[in-house]
This record gives sequence, C-alpha cells and structure tokens, in this order.
Amino acid sequence: MAGGRPRSVANLLVAGQGRLAQGLARRPGGFGLGQVPARLAPESVTSMVCGYCSVGCSLDVHLRGGEAVNLSPTDDYPVNRGRACPKGWEALAPLRADDRATQPLLRDERGRLVPVGWDRALDAFVSRFKAVQAEHGPASVAFLSTGQIVTEEMALLGAVAKFGMGVVHGDGNTRQCMATSVVAYKQAFGFDAPPYTYADLEESDVIVLAGSNLCVAHPILWERVCRNTHRPEVVVIDPRATETARAATQHIALAPKSDLVLLYGLARLLVDRGAVDRSFVEAHTTGFDKFAAHVAPYTLPVVASATGVAPEALERVAATIAGGQRVSLWWTMGVNQSHEGVLVAQAIINLALMTGNIGRPGTGANSITGQCNAMGSRLFSNTTNLFGGRDFTDAAHREEVAGLLGIGVEHIPGQPSWAYDQIVEGIATGDIRGLWVIATNSAHSWINHTELHDLLGRLDFLVVQDMFPTTETAQRADLVLPAAGWGEKEGTFINSERRIGLVKRVARAPGQALDDFAIFKLVAEAWGCGERFAAWSSPEAVFEILTRLSAGRPCDFGGVEGYGMVHELGGVQWPLPLGTTATVAEQRRLFADGRFFHADGRARFCFGEPRPVREATSRRYPLVLLTGRGSSGQWHTQTRTSKSALLRTLYPEDPQVEMAPGDADELGVVADEWVEVASARGSMRARVLVTPTVQRGQVFLAMHHPDVNRLTFPSVDPQSRQPSFKHCAVVVRRLESWET
Repeated sequence: MAGGRPRSVANLLVAGQGRLAQGLARRPGGFGLGQVPARLAPESVTSMVCGYCSVGCSLDVHLRGGEAVNLSPTDDYPVNRGRACPKGWEALAPLRADDRATQPLLRDERGRLVPVGWDRALDAFVSRFKAVQAEHGPASVAFLSTGQIVTEEMALLGAVAKFGMGVVHGDGNTRQCMATSVVAYKQAFGFDAPPYTYADLEESDVIVLAGSNLCVAHPILWERVCRNTHRPEVVVIDPRATETARAATQHIALAPKSDLVLLYGLARLLVDRGAVDRSFVEAHTTGFDKFAAHVAPYTLPVVASATGVAPEALERVAATIAGGQRVSLWWTMGVNQSHEGVLVAQAIINLALMTGNIGRPGTGANSITGQCNAMGSRLFSNTTNLFGGRDFTDAAHREEVAGLLGIGVEHIPGQPSWAYDQIVEGIATGDIRGLWVIATNSAHSWINHTELHDLLGRLDFLVVQDMFPTTETAQRADLVLPAAGWGEKEGTFINSERRIGLVKRVARAPGQALDDFAIFKLVAEAWGCGERFAAWSSPEAVFEILTRLSAGRPCDFGGVEGYGMVHELGGVQWPLPLGTTATVAEQRRLFADGRFFHADGRARFCFGEPRPVREATSRRYPLVLLTGRGSSGQWHTQTRTSKSALLRTLYPEDPQVEMAPGDADELGVVADEWVEVASARGSMRARVLVTPTVQRGQVFLAMHHPDVNRLTFPSVDPQSRQPSFKHCAVVVRRLESWET
C-alpha cells in the first residue's frame, strides 16, 4: 500500500484488464474501455443493471435494430460511476453461446434426453409431480431456486409452488452465500437489514474487511475504497495474503476459522482501552454488559495463541478501531461460509454497536451480498420466509398475505421450508421424491457433491430449468426446460445496499426458450391453479404486488411508482414508504435515528461459545483446504463466464492449488507440476502454484472448478444452515506421471 492509500484495481489487475481491453478492441463489432467507435455507433442505448454479482452496476446496452450489440458501463449511475469489472464487459457473451437450451428435453425410455414440445413438457411436469405427491404427499416435491433471476420471477415461483402446487419445501442457492448474514441481522437488528450505502466506503477513515477479497470478488467496490480521500486505514482479516490483503495497511493473517476468537479478543481490548461509546450503547442497545463479561476471558495471550497473530498486531488493530471516527466493518463469504458463521457475523456487528459505528456516514456492520439478486431472494422468494420477511408460522402474517393477494389463507403453508441441506437430506431419507431446480447448478456447487450426484439419481423425477442443458445438474435431469437469461427478460434486482435496479429485455431468447416468468405462468395453468395468479400478469404487475406486500415492513418500498421511477432515479434504496420523497442517485443508510427493528427499538448484542471445526487435520490429511473466488473473470460454476473467450484469458486453464514454498519443498514438488489433492470424500488433480499467498499448513483452490466440491466437508452453521466451504482436511500427493 503506497502512501497509506489502497492501490486501485487497475494496478492490481493490470495484466488481466489489459488483455480484456485489447480483446474488446480487436473483436469484430467490439469496442474497448473508452468510446464506441463512430463507425459502429448503435441506433440507441438503454441502461440496466448487471446480472452477475451483488454490487448492482449499471451497464449501457448499445442496440442496433432493437437488439443488443455491445455494452459499456453507465457513467452517472450511483453504484459504479462509469466502471465495470471484466464480467460486466462480457455480460452478453452467455446469450450468444452455442450450447444454449433451445427446446424442452425429456428423458426417454432409453435414458436419452430428446427434444419435445412445450405441451408435452408441461404434461410430463404436471403428471409426474402430481403422481409423486399422490403417492408420497404434497411435501414430497421440493424446489431449489437462485439469486440470479429477477425478483418478480422469484416471487411468482414461490407463490405458484407454495400457494398453487402445494409444495412445502423450497430454498434458494442464496443459502450458500448469505443465510448467515440474514440470521445475524435478524437477531441483532430485528430484521434482515444491511444498514449501509456504498458511499460509506469513501467516507470511512477505518475500513475493516473480514473474509473478503474485495479486490477480486467485488472490484467496483474496491475502486470506491481507492477513491476514499480520507487516507483510510484498511485492515484485512484473512488467512491468505489475497490481492486485497496485499493492498491493505494491515493484514491479519490469522489461523483458519479462528476469526471468532480474534473478534472477541478485539472486543476485550476495546473495553480495556475505554473505547466503548457508552452513550450509544445505553440509549440504543441491550445486552452489552453480558457481552463484555463474555469476552473478558479472551485476553491477549489467549487470542494470540489461538489465532497465530502476534500480540502487537492485535493491539494495533484495536488501537486503529478505537482511534477511528468513522469505522466501517465489512464481510463476505469468508465469514458466512463457516461452521459458526452466525456467531462471527454477530461479533462483527457487536464491534460496530459497542463503538457507536452505525447509522452515520462511513460506518456500519456491513455484509456484502454474493449474487446479483440475493437480497431480492431474501425478501421475496417465499421460501423459508413468507413474503416481505414475514413468518410462515405466524397466523397473523398468513392472514395478512392472503388478504393482500386475494387468496384463501388455507393455501399458505403454516410451516417454513426446510433449508437447502435439509432438502438434500430429505432426498436421502426418501421424504423428497421430486425436485425442481431453477437457474442453479447444484451438482457442481453443493458441498461434498459426490453424494449429491448419487442422491439426484434416486429421485422419481428431476426437472432442471436453465439457460444451458450442458450443466452438471441438467445432464442428470428427467426434464430440461429452456429458460431465457439476463438481458432476455425484464424485472428488478435488489443489490447489497438495498438498491432496486432494472433489468430489461435487450435480446431474444433462442429457439423455444422462454423467460422464467412465462414458464412459471405456464406451469400454473397446466397445474390447474392459473386463476389464482391472474393478477400476476406481467413482471411489472408483480412489482406492484410486491410494493403492497412490502408496505409497513422494514423493507417498505410502497413509494416506488413502477419501473419508470426506478429508472429515472438511478435505482431506489428501500425503505421508501408511500409519501416519501426520493431524489436522483440518492444514498440512504439505516439506523441514523438509533432506532432498530426490535419491538423496543434497540439492537441486541448476540454471542456464544466458539465451536471446534468439524474436520481437524490429521497425519493422514495434514493440510487445511481453503476455497474461494479465483479471479475477477470467474463466476460460481462458470456456467456463463466460461462462454467468453476473453474472460478465459484471465485465469489458468487448469485448476491450480496454491501451496506455501515450505510445504512444496517438503513434498518435493515444483511450480506447475501436477499433484493430487485428496480429502476423505474424494480427490482431484491440480497444478501446483508455489506462492507465499498461503501460509504453511494451508492450500487454496478456486471454487469454480467442478472437482473442488468433491473435497469439501458437509458441515453447516447450526443457525443459518449455511454450508462451510472454507475449511476441510486434505493431503497433497506427488504424481509419478500425469497425462495432460
């Protein structure tokens, strides 16, 4: 970090970005990072939010003949201000891929997926699922959805499945990224309410990043850190020396999964330093005295021993937080994907509460979401929460929703859904016999997925609805429904800072593929419950329904008057109740008045005892495997990003395992050599990358390779049910020979 300021993404990723720019400039009909060449000037331009991560950047879509021909970042959008990461520049590439799903596919008696028409596909969907329910009960069919489709589609799916088909259990792949933060916010604040706005990254004088490689995972947010004029201290808490850690002013390279002890130790040091904002704590919180007593045993020697962090480094972090006037604390998957992630997230929230760093510019306990519409899923997917963050078990909530939707309350289940891992377990026990998978690739992304591959084969009927019939999950399906992708549909996403943004139809879906909204409507009609959803006639009609469902809730956006208002204002952050005035590109944070969403208006200090990791290292498996984002050009299971030749230049073709030099020397391997990485559940092969990025005793694999989740250990946080992808025991073995 030069001169006490964070280095920009352009400096850290210069080689990759340079290749991207050159490729765009060379591509026929393409353009670079500047202006669109006049000779290729399109007929018109429209703007819409990106369909990858939760940042919610706006992209200008350049149209010719009403069809998208290229993209550039929107200059005046309050999120990205004319910037885009590599994925955003290449967002149209998946739409043009050769392996798009173009017609329904039904598995025949010989086990082949063969093309059929929509009528036959819908008949198979209804007859097979109804047969399963008739034999095993309504709850024997479940669905697994996503944070990648628009909010209106999520809501329609949740309504049709639960209020029409009688499905009880349905969850989303957001369980894999954000469930921990949801639970932590609910328990601390009384509602799932990220309090911040992205402007806080530019207004803090201390920024703490826990388990977040912001530079790679959310590069546009890192650019906002780089624009901070307050010369902030940037503290990164991460076992790896990531790109973000190397650009920070302080890197706390703790032992894997010792973060809860570390945070409790920091809280103890802040108490000892007299850095508690007593006036804020007494006026706006409950439980601080019990929390202070809880962290008292976490003395400097205890914490240093447990975390491997030097006492002077711990003291420096505590002094930095204590001395900050505007301290913001941020976390992502390194915290959420943990066996005790909820406790860790709560410990971060506690640091913000005890120092009064919330509700003011440049402050907050701030969870950065994973997927583009994870926040929409959290509020309106109707899975484990009833619409608008309500509770399925609350009779008053069910009555309220039934009245707002004009349906009988008897159609609303009185129990919440099982979580994702419980649905998977339900397949194993035979309780789940039919599964509908929408816009997610579970056979790649789920933890310890070798077991899931076996379980999918036990289902009586598996339906996969996706853009591509080539995913690992679609290849196991009995029925594949061809779906439109981002840019081929309309609706809204809700980003990490609670900003509602628009998605527009700028391309035609190929062949017989339909947008998910149309598929859900067809399913409702074929099932015989279509009249129940007659008012759900279009995405914008559903948006109006959602404004009513949000009214009076903490996420109230009843004051948003349709898609036109969202576009004109540059996105709208909730809450925006009816009668509230909003301005263009407004930045709005929560809790400025010190009032939280619990009945008494106070925030809660939540805490508990650390738990041991579920799988410790041993003589047989002596190394800790860490997983995470590989590069800014990769996304999840690479179903979409792998379609771009340009993005593929930003990461290695073969999987790489990062090893510390000392471990590589001890094993007798050299850079680029093939090795086997094995856990008690499976193995994979990867090339060695010898690097001090990881500490001795640790190795790292990017999560995007399809073999990585053969290794991961199937443990979940007991409160959030979120899987712990970030820690398991492995061994690395030399290979005598390996044919590439």
